[in-house]
Amino acid sequence: MTCERTRAMLSGLLDDELPVVESREVARHVESCAACRAEYNALRAARAAVRDHLPALAAPDLLRSRVVAALHDARRTDATRAAVPGRSGFWLRQIAAGLVIAVASSAVTRAVLHRSPAASDIAVRDVVASHVRSLMTNHLTDIASTDEHNVKPWFDGKVPFAPDVPRLDSLDFPLIGGRVDTIGREPAAALVYGRRRHVINVFAWPERDGPRADGAIHDATEHGYNVLRWVRGDMRYAAVSDLGLAELRQFVAAFRQGGAAATVDPDRPKR
Repeated sequence: MTCERTRAMLSGLLDDELPVVESREVARHVESCAACRAEYNALRAARAAVRDHLPALAAPDLLRSRVVAALHDARRTDATRAAVPGRSGFWLRQIAAGLVIAVASSAVTRAVLHRSPAASDIAVRDVVASHVRSLMTNHLTDIASTDEHNVKPWFDGKVPFAPDVPRLDSLDFPLIGGRVDTIGREPAAALVYGRRRHVINVFAWPERDGPRADGAIHDATEHGYNVLRWVRGDMRYAAVSDLGLAELRQFVAAFRQGGAAATVDPDRPKR
């Protein structure tokens, strides 16, 4: 059982859709191969995230009829090919299942879009999803550094703005690093700070409705994560963490003060 063949069957193993013999072979390979085991665990985590975060929606009648028709065609094709040796029926069922998933995915996507949530709700979901994704994929930073003089210039040419990167380690919010992310369709700078064993992601992306005055802080909770959002000038900001709301407010207040000081007086020496 090669790695290439194993990885092609990981979804089947995860969904318990493989024949018994192949299921044992794939499981045995996953146990002995660190790379395949990591991919299997990532796939399992992604499925759990989809299950926990995707809203439950009733399937429309058209989708139900397509699923029934696809399964009926698959069974009929299996019957006509019963005399053919090998596992042709198994692969036909896999193909039919793929078609059903494609139809269902498009239907779910349309149903979610038709709910037309407010832009603020979309932003909250996006930043929480990006926060969770950064923790799941071990891709917390593109640049790991506790020095704002390394992190801030690293974003030059990667995002069309210069993000504020205040240093807050004296307040027990050490800088960990940064990365490029996406909020909606906008390129975003993600600044990563720590607080004991907690991670704080601060996202910054352009405000498309024109410059605004220093705005109020809006709080939200999504799937157990606290989110604080605000607008300053032509930039939007959002801080996300599983940290308690009081401590996250403390962090945001310090972040805003540090960023404002750097913006008003760029020649002022940094602490």
